[in-house]
Amino acid sequence: MRPKLILGLFCAFFTLGRTQEPAPDAVFFGGHVLTVDAAFTVREAFAVRGGKIMAVGSSREIRALAREGFTAVRDLGGRTVLPGLIDSHVHPPAAAVFEFDHEIPNMETIREVLDYIAARVRVVPAGGWISLQQVFITRLQEARFPTRAELDAVAPHHAVNFRTGPDNMLNTLALKKCAFDRTWTVQDGGPGYLEKDAAGDPTGLVRGLARYIKMSDTGRVPTAAQSRERLQALFHDYNQTGFTAVCDRGATPESIKRYEELRADGALTLRVAMSQTFPTVGSMASILAAIDGIATSPLRAPDAWLRLIGTKIWLDGGMLTGSAYLHQPWGRNENYGIRDDTYRGVLNVAPERLLAMVRRVAQHGLQFTAHAVGDAAGDVLLDAYDTVNHEKPIRELRMGITHSNFMTRESIARSARLGVVLDVQPIWLHLDTRTLVQQFGYDRLRWFQPLKSILEAGGMTGGGSDHMLKIGDQRAINPYNPFLAMWTTISRRAKWYEGQLHPEEALTRRQAIEFYTRNNAHLLFWEKELGSLEPGKRADFIVIDRDLLACPLDDWKETRVLETWVEGRAVFRRNVP
Repeated sequence: MRPKLILGLFCAFFTLGRTQEPAPDAVFFGGHVLTVDAAFTVREAFAVRGGKIMAVGSSREIRALAREGFTAVRDLGGRTVLPGLIDSHVHPPAAAVFEFDHEIPNMETIREVLDYIAARVRVVPAGGWISLQQVFITRLQEARFPTRAELDAVAPHHAVNFRTGPDNMLNTLALKKCAFDRTWTVQDGGPGYLEKDAAGDPTGLVRGLARYIKMSDTGRVPTAAQSRERLQALFHDYNQTGFTAVCDRGATPESIKRYEELRADGALTLRVAMSQTFPTVGSMASILAAIDGIATSPLRAPDAWLRLIGTKIWLDGGMLTGSAYLHQPWGRNENYGIRDDTYRGVLNVAPERLLAMVRRVAQHGLQFTAHAVGDAAGDVLLDAYDTVNHEKPIRELRMGITHSNFMTRESIARSARLGVVLDVQPIWLHLDTRTLVQQFGYDRLRWFQPLKSILEAGGMTGGGSDHMLKIGDQRAINPYNPFLAMWTTISRRAKWYEGQLHPEEALTRRQAIEFYTRNNAHLLFWEKELGSLEPGKRADFIVIDRDLLACPLDDWKETRVLETWVEGRAVFRRNVP
């Protein structure tokens, strides 16, 4: 057979094969598509088939793939498209039902805190508990705890618990109900610190002792159906904020059951990864047995919607309350209630016990992460990882440090060497820098959220909000608006603070976008399916109202999401005039 004929038959066969290739379900063209692939390619268009990205290219190339009568065709009108955003640290079930009984107002002063408690006095029967959660003192204008005397003045006949992070300020009746007096000591071998005045009496401030505070419910409690409804409402709010996937960094059997129900009913509108908690107080045998139980979960299997990726514990206290575990003493400060010049914070788990936990989790092939805010807490955790790594390499397990706010040059390098991933909350820099500078001074914060240094060292870090309470991306505790968070990583600017906090650690615009997309996909073991718009990956994407690569930087935090798509299906559309 002549060569030209052979070539002609080959071309005809190749063309026929292409015409028989299934057409895309939809094509999107005429846009500014930030693919966030490894080269951060910017294209005009993409095609979707079967819930996945089929192709990415020019408008002409992608429109040519459409088949009349089958393919939906969408002109993006020059709008910017991003991969669906990912939040690597949220607590959805608790956040969703927090205001079920009544709405909690925003509070920025001690007076507003006391007014809220006074209002609750008129509702809660005398002798009952009044609780106010997560009004962090770093975010109050006075930057201090309300005093025991102030709480007594507005609620003399109620037990008041001002809970913020792992620490609590109690009034006199609450101290009495918990039996906290000058002779009280920790009896269960667990962590905790009872602050006392010069006379040896409790000041009302207790650190890491929440397990001893037994409160009775004073409000309405949601039913299972109501909890599910509010969880779905929160997920829809995540969608309209741009999120298509999140990680619950504190999943419990109860919350996992809620997620499983939504997954079974096809009612999830975003993907959920989970780090399950286990108790760290008690016998090591019981703790290791709890880890073994988590390891048997069928949710460990790869799943695009719901997956258990590892475990989570709380290793130290908080920087927002004066109990993060630091290398250097905090320093005496009445605002934080610190009266001991040698006080370095609270370490909740002894190093030898931590090592046993990390080793067992690693043996099961799970990711271990721990709330570790202080630089000393981070090093204790890295010591455990280093030891286990010498027994068997852990890089593929992507062990984590959750928060990792205070670091050192050495801990940055060690995290990169071990493949440890860092789950960081930029909103803390934005909301808490003013108080931290007042406490530590500017220079001591040189390695506070050192994002640029982490990436330059070859490390991996992604953005989370640590969303705890309330629904609403700006009103929540903590606010979960990702564009405000990205702006913070670039600007290093903070509320009530002039200037920038160590701008040498600022991210570029590209890095800030990667922080909430491809980086977080890596943290959550979803990098083969999520985090960028590439052929074969899930069709999770958002359409926004501005070009993040060209708009004025301060406009970045005002970005609005116009549409959110998950698996090629629109889960949110904004009505735009």
